[in-house]
Amino acid sequence: MATLIDMPKLSDTMTVGTLVKWLKNEGDAVASGDMIAEVETDKATMEVECFDDGVLIKQYCGVGDEVPVGGAIAAIGEKGEEAPTVDSAPAAEAPKETAPAAPEPKVAEPAPAAPAAPAAEPTPAPAAPTASTGGRIKASPLAKKIAADKGIDLSTIQGSGPSGRIVKEDVENAKPGAAPAAQPASPEPVERAATLEALDLPVSNMRKSIAKALVASKTQAPHFYLQIEVNGAPLAKLRAELNAKLADLPKEHGGTKFTVNDLTLKAAAEAVRRVPAINRSWEGDTIKQHANVHLAFGVAIDDGLVTPVIRAAETKGLREIGAEAKVLIKKARDKKLAPNEMSGSTLTVTNLGMFGISDFYGIINPNNAAILSIGATIKKPVVNENDEIVVGQVMKIGLSGDHRTIDGAVGAQYLQALKEILETPTVMLV
Repeated sequence: MATLIDMPKLSDTMTVGTLVKWLKNEGDAVASGDMIAEVETDKATMEVECFDDGVLIKQYCGVGDEVPVGGAIAAIGEKGEEAPTVDSAPAAEAPKETAPAAPEPKVAEPAPAAPAAPAAEPTPAPAAPTASTGGRIKASPLAKKIAADKGIDLSTIQGSGPSGRIVKEDVENAKPGAAPAAQPASPEPVERAATLEALDLPVSNMRKSIAKALVASKTQAPHFYLQIEVNGAPLAKLRAELNAKLADLPKEHGGTKFTVNDLTLKAAAEAVRRVPAINRSWEGDTIKQHANVHLAFGVAIDDGLVTPVIRAAETKGLREIGAEAKVLIKKARDKKLAPNEMSGSTLTVTNLGMFGISDFYGIINPNNAAILSIGATIKKPVVNENDEIVVGQVMKIGLSGDHRTIDGAVGAQYLQALKEILETPTVMLV
């Protein structure tokens, strides 16, 4: 008897999945444990596992179709077996709540064209009065007097004064009986060729989920914003020294290469030890302070931004955090992150420094109390401890806080602790 393979619920918030790729075709033999399809959830792209041996006898949906959780996507049975009929192929997107569409306007059939009349010479239209408004000719009193004495029609004169006003010199240079002056033709608008590609992009499940979460965060969590400037030179020096010693070593001998992101993630987790109140979340009736720092960080992918989580980051060394971050970044870009790798964060770090952005503020990741925004390290004049103006390396770090959960003082204390660690970064190594 054939077995139906349903759309699995791959995350707590998932209601539908989009089939993005079939890994097995109709007629293919399959075994328990085989992956038969890839589906996009509201979090990532995941593989669907088969739990029976047999033949894939029916695919109930095509690539790009949305299927509700629990809806049939395939049937597994014996070769030649007829696939069961499902009540309705759940491949269509759920109807959206929109106003009823207006009826399509009826278009009349074109009438037969009448024989063309012989072309006639166009009759030139009389020119509008020069320098006139609503039929009134604009001319100076002296110009009107001279024109009346000479018998000159002012409508035949093109004015040279402000806004086309006719002045004395215009009348004196005019000839009696001249034809009305032609108005300068208005330039016809030029139709420009399109130079950029116009697109209507479908909204993926992931993008819908991102939009829903961020709108909820921005409307429900009262954000406040703080910023601090950090001397980025010590961090840059430490990173250069570490990479000079470790980057060329074989991996089995401890070879690795650290990024600015690795160092700031470690510093962010370390600063929570000093200000644990930043590591809270809003729970409605309670405010929960967490026992570990589950540190999320932003990774840009083609369809948006995902935030993989480093668990208990405060217990891990720089090397471990750097290695784990690299694995999570690769899985994010390959759309292979599991739901549990993107959930349960207690603090988030987002970094746009690699794009040259010096300062910005992120939207809080629900239900975190704060999100850190790491800017680029910029060379600029600074005043040193000897009151001398020198070239410094300045890094700006922003903090967006949820005012329901923490106050400005907590955010300020945390940024001060983070600044101290980044300006004395060797403390992260002990």
